[in-house]
Amino acid sequence: MSEPNSKRDFIDPKVVGRLMGLPMHARHPMLGAVSGRHRSPIRGSSLEFAEYRKYVPGDDIRRLDWRAWGRSDRYYIKEFEADTNLRLCLIVDTSGSMNFGADGSETNTKLDYARKLAGTLAYLAAHQGDAVSLSCAGTEFKSEIPAKRGALHLGVVLDKIAEMQAVGETGLATALHDAAEQISQRALVVIISDMFTDPESLREGFQHLRFRKHDVTLFHLLDQNEIDFDFDRPTRFMDLEGGSPILADPTLIANQYRKAVQNYLGQVDTLVRDTGIDYHRTKLSDAYDNTLARFLLGRTPKTKK
Repeated sequence: MSEPNSKRDFIDPKVVGRLMGLPMHARHPMLGAVSGRHRSPIRGSSLEFAEYRKYVPGDDIRRLDWRAWGRSDRYYIKEFEADTNLRLCLIVDTSGSMNFGADGSETNTKLDYARKLAGTLAYLAAHQGDAVSLSCAGTEFKSEIPAKRGALHLGVVLDKIAEMQAVGETGLATALHDAAEQISQRALVVIISDMFTDPESLREGFQHLRFRKHDVTLFHLLDQNEIDFDFDRPTRFMDLEGGSPILADPTLIANQYRKAVQNYLGQVDTLVRDTGIDYHRTKLSDAYDNTLARFLLGRTPKTKK
């Protein structure tokens, strides 16, 4: 849908082609400005029956259910689910820790992985006629692009994704509250972050988004080394968000570190369970197209028997 651009190498046409057959659905009814594929809380006249309600003067008599009248001698109106379009609001963590690469390398970083997730989701949403917005959640690299539809707007979003830089401390907690206040209609809010912060500092932000009736998804990016801490000799550990480096012997602290990581992951599990968000713990070694396929398939509405 957009013009070819060498900066957009995070968009793989083969991956997009494979995922195109998996529509992006919201878990909750959406509100939009045009007709689309997503359920709306507003009753309309689409083909899917929703419920009966009593007739009131002024209702369209063409929607009267005469069979119900024959059984009860009362007038009832058939209501149906109205379809609407979705707003995909992407929030990407651009703090310095997103510069950490798979297996500790300086290439194939968390930010590179985030670009692939965000860019592909933006393309898929735009292709099915949905609006897309982008927020970069950092203290030094910040940007906000409001939700719009169309190929030209998609190009703007993809160019900004290509320009993202991972620097400074995280601004994720603030970005969540800003999104909750600024997104005027119900939306699918997709957050991509390594959660390099106290999980409890994000609780109010998640709750704020859920209070606003948004459908919230979190892709939590981790590298296996961050979990295993499989180092066997003295190592200099750098704080990518600006703190002082630490020289440590991993054999002396490995057990404590692993316990701390498991405690942290347990806090994250509790947080996402309490706030009701759609959580995806994602390792950099995971093929991103498989990660997106699981996300999309998990949202496919179950057919009614």
